[in-house]
Amino acid sequence: MRGWARFFFFEACAWELLAFRARVRFKRNPLFNSFMELCIIGSGYVGLVSGACFAEVGHHVVCVDNDQRKVDMLQRGEIPIYEPGLEELVQRNVAAKRLRFTNSIAEGVDHGQIVFIAVPTPPQADGSVDLTYIERVAREIAGVLKPGQYRVVVDKSTVPVKTGEKVEATIRRYNHSAELDVVSNPEFLREGCAVPDLMHPDRIVIGSSSQRATDLMKRVYEPFQAPILVTDVNSAELIKHAANSFLSLKISYINAVSAICEASGADVEMVADGIGMDKRIGRNFLNAGLGYGGSCFPKDVKAFIAIAEELGVPFHLLKEVERINISQMERFLKKVREALWVLRDKRVAVWGLSFKPDTDDVRNSVAIELINKLAAEGALVTAYDPKGMGKALEYKLLAPTVRLASSPVEAVAGAEALLLATEWKEFACQDFAAVKAAMHTPLLFDGRNLLNPGTMRGMGFVYYGVGRP
Repeated sequence: MRGWARFFFFEACAWELLAFRARVRFKRNPLFNSFMELCIIGSGYVGLVSGACFAEVGHHVVCVDNDQRKVDMLQRGEIPIYEPGLEELVQRNVAAKRLRFTNSIAEGVDHGQIVFIAVPTPPQADGSVDLTYIERVAREIAGVLKPGQYRVVVDKSTVPVKTGEKVEATIRRYNHSAELDVVSNPEFLREGCAVPDLMHPDRIVIGSSSQRATDLMKRVYEPFQAPILVTDVNSAELIKHAANSFLSLKISYINAVSAICEASGADVEMVADGIGMDKRIGRNFLNAGLGYGGSCFPKDVKAFIAIAEELGVPFHLLKEVERINISQMERFLKKVREALWVLRDKRVAVWGLSFKPDTDDVRNSVAIELINKLAAEGALVTAYDPKGMGKALEYKLLAPTVRLASSPVEAVAGAEALLLATEWKEFACQDFAAVKAAMHTPLLFDGRNLLNPGTMRGMGFVYYGVGRP
């Protein structure tokens, strides 16, 4: 996807956000008037988006979080993350009393016939998944389930295969009279497009061994009018890890191809266009660049490798996907070093902190990794991001010497090189004459192939892309 094609892709995502409301309201009224009472434990990224969207179609949702400050904020209609369209959704449904927040699991479980678990599943040092929060919630659900109170407990978090079995065993161990079924219902949300992704999903996966639970889950998703795939619980749990790992594989594949393009003088964007026109392959996720990052792909690839190892089926292909992803950063840094010779005391501007555009999520961001590597070699880095600077400071992710700017042009003032690390459409729309004038030397390293090389060189920039002549 060329720079402008990618720009129009993000524009299409924005238009989708504007369009979904009218369609959803039509589905909720009058076609859908059989609302359900739902509980979502965990008001992080997945839980909050899911809760707001379920409320938007008419369900009555209680979201549970153990952080009282966050609960108070959400109940006022304020949200702790940036996701296009989400704040409006939360405010509207809180006002309509279809969505509320509490720190009481007892209150949530008593309210919701279906209880979604959407708590963090962070990686451990060996790449396996830390299921501490899942196990703790399972015990807490067991402690508040009342006799004769049937509940469907749903794993919404990304979990290893066989987790559902352990959740059910844990609840029954601490509550011998519990009446429940455990279901796997993985999410497939892209940050930056999460609201339309949930409102208009490609598919809904329900992993269940109970017809009663399956029927209730179908009622939850009735307003969304999407294909429903019903599987066993273990298959549903594998689908999420397999899907994210395959997308990561596509990214590493085109990044490996980009190295061949650089060695041969070919253009990886043209190669990707030609590959992507094959309907069996598709163009999405064939964008060469700095590699994948974020809170899902790195974690899920590592987890799938660990799952396979534990099952006695080593997944060597995914280990190579990881290796390529790591080496892509070093290949990019090598270009910067060769152009600047010595990085120490060189003024370098970096555009981008979030791991992708249209989100403030900076977890496992390749952009931040790049910045810290530059700083570690003594470069004087000034960075700018439209939404991610607050979270980067809050989480203390940046090296102490890194300075943050209030605008893209301020970031490049006096810079000897500009590195584009996140493909925000704002960066494609800059006044590059002003950018060049503000820089000490017009070296431009486009780590996301967002810009047109011919245009940039025509304006006097020394342009370096990824896999492009």
